[in-house]
Amino acid sequence: MQPPVVTPSATPSATPSAAPLLPPPAPPPGTGAGRGAGPGTGAEAILGRQAARESAARTYARSLPIVPVRAWGMTVEGADGRCYLDCLSGAGTLALGHNHPVVLAAIRRVLDSGAPLHVLDLATPVKDAFTTELFESLPPEFAQDARIQFCGPAGTDAVEAALKLVRTATGRAGLLAFTGGYHGMTAGALAAGGDTAARVGLAGTVHQPVRLPYPYDYRCPFGVGGAEAARLSAHWTAALLDDPKGGIEPPAGMIVEAVQGEGGVIPAPDDWLRELRRTTAARGIPLIVDEVQTGVGRTGMFWAVQHSGIIPDVMVVSKAVGGSLPLSAIVYRGDLDVWAPGAHAGTFRGNQLAMAAGTATLRYVREQELPARAAALGERLLGRLRALAEGLPAIGDVRGRGLMIGVELVDTTGEPDPRGTLPPAPRLAAEVRAQALRRGLIVELGGRQDSVLRLLPPLTMTDAQAEAVLDRLSDAIHAACLAPTTPLPPPASPR
Repeated sequence: MQPPVVTPSATPSATPSAAPLLPPPAPPPGTGAGRGAGPGTGAEAILGRQAARESAARTYARSLPIVPVRAWGMTVEGADGRCYLDCLSGAGTLALGHNHPVVLAAIRRVLDSGAPLHVLDLATPVKDAFTTELFESLPPEFAQDARIQFCGPAGTDAVEAALKLVRTATGRAGLLAFTGGYHGMTAGALAAGGDTAARVGLAGTVHQPVRLPYPYDYRCPFGVGGAEAARLSAHWTAALLDDPKGGIEPPAGMIVEAVQGEGGVIPAPDDWLRELRRTTAARGIPLIVDEVQTGVGRTGMFWAVQHSGIIPDVMVVSKAVGGSLPLSAIVYRGDLDVWAPGAHAGTFRGNQLAMAAGTATLRYVREQELPARAAALGERLLGRLRALAEGLPAIGDVRGRGLMIGVELVDTTGEPDPRGTLPPAPRLAAEVRAQALRRGLIVELGGRQDSVLRLLPPLTMTDAQAEAVLDRLSDAIHAACLAPTTPLPPPASPR
């Protein structure tokens, strides 16, 4: 049985603000979708079997107990017939939302052409088209001498490749990374991240980098906030590297996010990034920028590094570049390309369907100027959320860039720190997530103690959908502030 065809009228058009909110096409018979399905195919039965069969490491399935059966644009329909607005978007993977027509058409063209689906790292027309479109999206100064290495299917695989690359090129082993960072769940990527809980039980298998302070204005590690905090962070980094008694050997590289996602949606100040670039360049330290979640228009520019204008030595890409299918790669300066043949590989690095979907996505985002749309709509959402915060003391901070937005919730009964910042409110955040789901809105949590509501809607979100998100989220926060607290589920890991 073929999956239902999503028609263009049911998805965002070339002008997202004008796209209607339409119901999906009827499910084909025999799929078990919707109410009235056969025995054992309902949502509760499927969730029960998942809990019995899948590992204890499952995450989103615990906090979002729904069974998606169909999806189009920003809308997800569950097996119970309920529809939800999806502000998770596959942890930022779905730049164009679910089942966008240009993505489906690109996948069908490859399937109908008889082209091989698995080619390892052989050259194909599909790969050539993807690489060309990707390089055209990069800052010209970076693209002109860049090389690309296709990696395994997830962003964490590309992070591992980036770390291996700079260690091979420099002959050094150490790494500089930042508090609050997240780069994946494999050993090297996990070490680069700031979440100590994720490394429990892995002593001896994860080699720790030198951890540097990321400028987090709301919970400033220096207790000052603002531009002064960013200046102190940059100064600390340079001073530590130059101190002969600082205990740091010359590192192989530095890895940073231009906007921390899992860390709580914390945009890096542009001046701070520019200072990091000067510091690393002057000392011969390759700078790796993790664009796995921020790339392809998410932050209001095609790549988040373009806000500051810095040119990294290595860029890690995944999620949206695959057009909803698994794909990851690193793009890097040509002079770093010192690998021997076969020094890095991966069985699924030639995913032809993902490359076709990715080419269609990259081109659509560029041609329809969706980064500018994300910037404008993001500013509108931030403004409305900040206005909401003025009347809700439980909202401590609202921040973000483009359509990567965080709402940090705080415990209004807690003791403030010397700057007056209240402690995080993880139980309240979990209750808001649950209340939002009851109202047909999918959101997830991140940040310190999972107290930040994270909004990652597709770049094709319409004006009407944005209003619906704001209304449902506002109702959920108000309801959660009045509700008794509930037990906390385990935090989610997105890669």
